[in-house]
This record gives sequence, C-alpha cells and structure tokens, in this order.
Amino acid sequence: MSALRLSLSGAALLVVALGAAACGGDPAPAGQAPAAAESPGRQVSSAAASGAPGNAGLASEGAGAVPKGTTKHAFPLQGKGSYSHDHHDYPASDIIASCGLNALSPVDGTVLEVTKVDTWTAKVNEGSSRGGLSVSILGNDGARYYMSHFSVIDDGIAAGTVVQAGQPVAKVGRTGDASACHIHFGLSPACAKTGDWWTRRGVIWPWSYLDAWKAGKEKSPVTELEAWQQKNGCPAKATADP
Repeated sequence: MSALRLSLSGAALLVVALGAAACGGDPAPAGQAPAAAESPGRQVSSAAASGAPGNAGLASEGAGAVPKGTTKHAFPLQGKGSYSHDHHDYPASDIIASCGLNALSPVDGTVLEVTKVDTWTAKVNEGSSRGGLSVSILGNDGARYYMSHFSVIDDGIAAGTVVQAGQPVAKVGRTGDASACHIHFGLSPACAKTGDWWTRRGVIWPWSYLDAWKAGKEKSPVTELEAWQQKNGCPAKATADP
C-alpha cells in the first residue's frame, strides 16, 4: 500500500494514499490530496436532529414545495479529513478520515436507502454491495447524495427519515470494498431513487461542492446534475466498472 507524507504545523503526518483507500484501489494523482483539516460541519439542535416538526420534506411540485437553491448543505464529516479532486473510473470523492468519526448528512432531505449489513466479498465483487454500509439521501433540492463504507449506521436513520444538513447519520468505517477508513461520496440525479447503484454511486465530480461546504458556503449540485441527466438520461446499467 502506497502512502503519502504530508506536513502539518511542522509535524509529519502519515496519510494513507487516496488510491489505496478508494473503492477498487486505483491510485489518485500525487499532490491532489489537501492536508487534513478540522471540519465541524453544520451542527443542528437535538430537537432538529430527532426530526421535530418544522423539518422540510421532499421537494415536489405544488403547495409546500421547497424552492431549489434554498436547501442547506454541510460538509459530510465532523473532524479531520482530506479528499482528492479525482477518483477512479467514475466521478466521486473519497474523504479520508479516521474510523469512528461522525459522518454528517450533507443536505436537508429524506433518507432513500440504508444498508446496515455488509455483504460484499472480494470473490464475487458485486457492484451493488461494494459500498458496504451506506446511506442515500434525497435532498430537498432534488439531488441525491450517497455516502458509504461506514462502520455503523446511527440509530433512527432509516428509509423515510427526515434529516438536516450537519446531522450525524453514521460513523466512518471501511466496510465493503475499502482498504482504509474513508467516506465514499457521490452525487447523482434521483432517477430510480432506489436500487440503481451504478448511478447512485456518483455521476459528477463532487470536490467543488465539498470545497464550498467546508468553507461554510451554500452550493447545490442540482444545475449540474440536471445538465448531466439531460445528456445521459437514467442509465439502465453501469457504464463503468467497478
């Protein structure tokens, strides 16, 4: 396993290379992983985190719809982590972080899918199970947000659960096809909403959105995802493997 030595405040920090942690193990170009930095995320009150009245639901047409662009976002990690501007085979980001750190909902929205049992095996290497323990969220902005390789899913997180940006949903881990602790992060249009793992895992590059959320700025991937879907539709099967 390759490693990349970064210097933080004059002290050497040994970080597992993104390629080693990435799903599938393809190496990322050297020099693209920023130094790990503290990310508090956007924290929500205990009442909000429990799904108290007043949380917005799914965006839809008609009365009560949440206008696009008004949904809040948060960097999906509480604690130190780093991520590359690249990923193997298809657009996504691997957020390298210590196992056990809180993974946060990156958006106000509703949980679509939760996988609480790791069924992946190297012998079979089935695409639908490579993420191990995972959570998929439909944001109130209409975009789908996917995170995987968790060690555990937090209590109360299930399909249909309303979540807020910055709310803890799971713990960083290395389940599925992962050789080191990290969060696989993917952005996609909702398409089938559930089951279409080849789209759910990511179709556009997330790093510019992660950069914005880490800096406390609002940025929604909806416009870019709408353009992608206009061009590609909703594929019926994977167009890249793994």
